[in-house]
Amino acid sequence: MQNHYNLIYREEEREMLKLCAEEGIGVLPWSPLARGRLARPWQKEANTKRSKNDEYGIKLYGKTEDQDKKVIDAVTKISKDRAASQATVSLSWLLSKPVVTSPIVGATKLSHIDDAVSAVYLKLTEDEINKLEENYVPHPVAGFSYP
Repeated sequence: MQNHYNLIYREEEREMLKLCAEEGIGVLPWSPLARGRLARPWQKEANTKRSKNDEYGIKLYGKTEDQDKKVIDAVTKISKDRAASQATVSLSWLLSKPVVTSPIVGATKLSHIDDAVSAVYLKLTEDEINKLEENYVPHPVAGFSYP
């Protein structure tokens, strides 16, 4: 099942991921890096071409939500401590979830593939996973909507 799931959008944990685990259904999360927000240090207004023009990303996550700052700061700290990219740490967190089979990475650069492959080998500690998760703030349900 393709679910909208990442460190700053974990609403699927409430019901859907539990159901997938119980039924033996693998999960392939889309937007695993929250459209780039988890791949760089937190910024009030990101200065990237995508952040300025990505209407769907703004719909999903807002401009840059202050409520997500602590989560992104935790990713930044762990990535520095582990000498890994923020993308690698964020993807490694996803891969630590037993129901996740493979995140859908939208690679547009060779470094994106390197980060994704590195995530397979980076095993986060239980303490690191707790630090990444502890400041999560519930979000309104967001994803694909049909007319």
